[in-house]
Parts: sequence; structure tokens; C-alpha cells
Amino acid sequence: MDFEPAYTAEQEAFREEVRSWLAEHVPVIEGDSDSDENYPKYREFGRQLGKRGWLRPTAPVEYGGGGLSVDNAIVIGEEIDAYDLGIPPYYDTGGTLGGASILVWGTDEQKARMLPPIFTGEVVTWQLLTGPEAGSDLAGTQTEAVQDGDDYIVNGQKIYVGGTHGADYLWTITRTDPEGKRHENLSWLLIPADSPGITITPMDLMGDEGGGPGRGHKNTIFFDNVRVPASNLVGGVNNGWKVATTHLELEHGSGGRIGRNRWFDRARQRAIGLKKGGTPILEDSDVRDRLADVFIRTEVARLFDLRNFWMNRSHIEMTYEGPQASYFRKMAHLATAQSIMELVGPYALTNDPRWDTSGGQLDSFMKSSIVDLHPGATADIQKVIMARRIGIGRKVREKAGKTAE
Repeated sequence: MDFEPAYTAEQEAFREEVRSWLAEHVPVIEGDSDSDENYPKYREFGRQLGKRGWLRPTAPVEYGGGGLSVDNAIVIGEEIDAYDLGIPPYYDTGGTLGGASILVWGTDEQKARMLPPIFTGEVVTWQLLTGPEAGSDLAGTQTEAVQDGDDYIVNGQKIYVGGTHGADYLWTITRTDPEGKRHENLSWLLIPADSPGITITPMDLMGDEGGGPGRGHKNTIFFDNVRVPASNLVGGVNNGWKVATTHLELEHGSGGRIGRNRWFDRARQRAIGLKKGGTPILEDSDVRDRLADVFIRTEVARLFDLRNFWMNRSHIEMTYEGPQASYFRKMAHLATAQSIMELVGPYALTNDPRWDTSGGQLDSFMKSSIVDLHPGATADIQKVIMARRIGIGRKVREKAGKTAE
């Protein structure tokens, strides 16, 4: 059975246009893609994509998007993925998730002011969700925003934030009513990252997100009497939890993603040339069975994400599909790491070039397979969301968050 999308002649012609343009504009990178020398090249590439409307292909043209169909967006995603890049081609989750949230919940003035720089790649935005006091309990944040005239004064701390090269804006949820009812005392702010009182401190973690330039390590961000214009509060005062339903719906998997089955290719490539007792391990039927398991798991995860990408951008009502894809991806990631360990042995746990021919990719994958069980809602939380969406133990099924106007 073939699950791949079928393309019309017009779409294939568009593919040739995209492929030809990318061949001329994808930057030439030498060495570490996340270096200070290479990162600006990706930022400029993002701005070039933005000028064509390809950075946010399906977003409205009036806000800097491409206004394109989901079919063309898939083509763009596939062609950029061939270069091991995503859209955007650098870390900008605050723009991806916050931009979508502003599009749904912002006023006309806010959308006209905030979205074009985000959707055309002129600015990078980090999302700030997790606090040291709250963890996965986003509604328990203690980062406070107190109104003072035409400003809000923000104090608090966020952790596991952003990437290596800084940001222009910080998209964060704050507590705007300390005495208010839970879920009815929160608000979202778009905060200029150069505001006085902001301190950014790198975190030393076991693994990083990987997946492209600018992601790198995580940071702790401190707010010390930071003034933010009240006009940057999105969605209404103390209405932050409703805004969060959009942000979290996308982060929990409903936005989908476009990508190849990379980890099967890498596991197979790493197995080529390895021998056990003088015999190539690929001649072992157990090894081939494990590779088949890796292919099936990672291919199902890829297809779930492709389905969600199409459903979301086609504005088809979604229920359990987002957390289903996220949960399956997390568990497939972990199971694939175990299979790679069984295939390659201790060679999977080193980035020493004397033993590792993957350029450190396997070592990074083994670490991230554990780490990735947590970001974007833990695996257990994804199971809870799925149960609520299909009505297990409840008379009324939970609805998915609103992700379009």
C-alpha cells in the first residue's frame, strides 16, 4: 500500500521551480553549521525565502506569508528537507508557534505589526514556557507581569529556552493575576529581547535538540523588572490559557512536519561495513529484522507527521492526531535508539572519529532519544491528551485547540 501523496503536473512543475531556486540560494556551509560564521548565512537564506513567501508558505500574504496551498507547502518542505534543513532553516519556534497564535488571537493592529517581521524572517523569536517552579505545568508559572500604566513589568525566570545565537523577541506566558482562578490568570506577551533587565544564561545539558543551525544549547532567561508595552499583550488580559490552546496544540504535534526517514538510512549506513566474527553483520537475519523494525517505526512516525501537516494547513478539524503523532515519534525515537545499540554496540555511544563514522550523529541520537521524551509535553502527557480527545473516562470529549482564524 502506497501512502505517499500523489502530485499533479502543476505541482511537479512547481517542484522544479523550487528545486532550481534552492540550488542557487541554499548557502554553502563549511564545518559546524551552528558556528558564528555559518549562522548568519542561514538567517539570510531565511530572509530570501521570506521574500518569496516560502518561509511561511500557507500564511496570509498580507502578513508576509505566501498564501500558497498545502500541496505547494509540502513540495517546498520536501525540497528543503533534501538539504537537511527545515522551515525556517534555523531555530525560531517562538515565531512558528507564537506567530500562529498571534494570527488566531491577536488584534488586527497586532497582526499587522507583529507578523510580517516574523513571517518574512526579519526577526527570530524564542518561546519561553517552562519555569523552574512549574515544569510541564504551564498554568503554574510564577513569572509575573504587573500592569503599570501603558506597560507591564515582568519578573521571573524561564528555563530550557531557545538556541545558540540569540533572539529578537521572546514569546512567553506570564501570570497577570496572582489571586485569580487557575487558567484564568494568565496572559501572553511578545517581549523585545533587548529590553533592559533581561539576562540570558546558557544551560549545560546532556543533549540538544539538533535538527539544524541555531538550535544548539538551551538557556535560562531571567526577567528583572522588565518593562513591556501593554500593546504587546496578545489575546486579552487573563485570557492566556485560551491562547495557549493554539500554541500547545501545534507544539504537541498537530502542526506536523515534513521530512525523510533519516534514522533508518543512518542506521543502515552505519551497519554497512561492520563485521561480527569476520562476517558482515548485514548477512545476519536478526540484524536485518532489527533494521526492518527501525524502518517501520520511523516510517510510521514520518507519515503521521505528514498527515498532520496536511490536515492542519487544510483546516481540517483535528482531535487526537497531534498527540498521537508526538507520542509515537517519542517512543519510536527511543525504540530506534535501542535497535541501533543492538546493531552497532558501543560504537553508537562515541563521537571519537577513530570509531565513529557518523560524524557524531549516532552519539547525539542516543542522548536525544532520552531527552526528547520530555520537550513539547512528555510522553505521559500526550497519552492523557489522547484519552481526553477520544472520551476515555469523560462524558464530553476534549476539543483540539484552535489553530486557524
